[in-house]
Amino acid sequence: MHTKKPATWLAAAACALGLLGTAHAQHVKVQGAWVRASVPGQSGTGGFMTLTAPVALRLVGVATPVAATAEVHEMRMDGDVMRMRAVDGLDLPAGTPVQLKPGGYHLMLTGLRQALTKGTTVPVTLVLRDAQGAEHRQALRLPVAAAAPAAATTPRGAVEHSHHGH
Repeated sequence: MHTKKPATWLAAAACALGLLGTAHAQHVKVQGAWVRASVPGQSGTGGFMTLTAPVALRLVGVATPVAATAEVHEMRMDGDVMRMRAVDGLDLPAGTPVQLKPGGYHLMLTGLRQALTKGTTVPVTLVLRDAQGAEHRQALRLPVAAAAPAAATTPRGAVEHSHHGH
């Protein structure tokens, strides 16, 4: 039993330094993020980006103060009809980019509290769940644009983000 103490101490030290399963390991890389601009009176809009998780995660929610409701949605063809629906989550396989784009999976912001003006930014928080069931939040500031910004095609994209786990 005496040999387990150094291993336990090393594991505790590694966790404290962020080397093992802490919230820091759960942050997703966000590229090409943007929210579609709206006009006064418009009730909803979409948010788009490419997410790459370092470990398998699931996007289980989204929140923003600019809308009454924020959800992960899917658009897909059902016969000849394009259908959109909320999904309870979106798998983010480790190391595999997952696109949230017009006509596919995306963030849906409804009950907009104000018009979203091109050139501004919108605070958005992604809610991620890891394989152990722990939820982590990743706060972003997404640029508002009329169409996908040129930065959406670059490796870094146009998104500011801060991270914190819960």
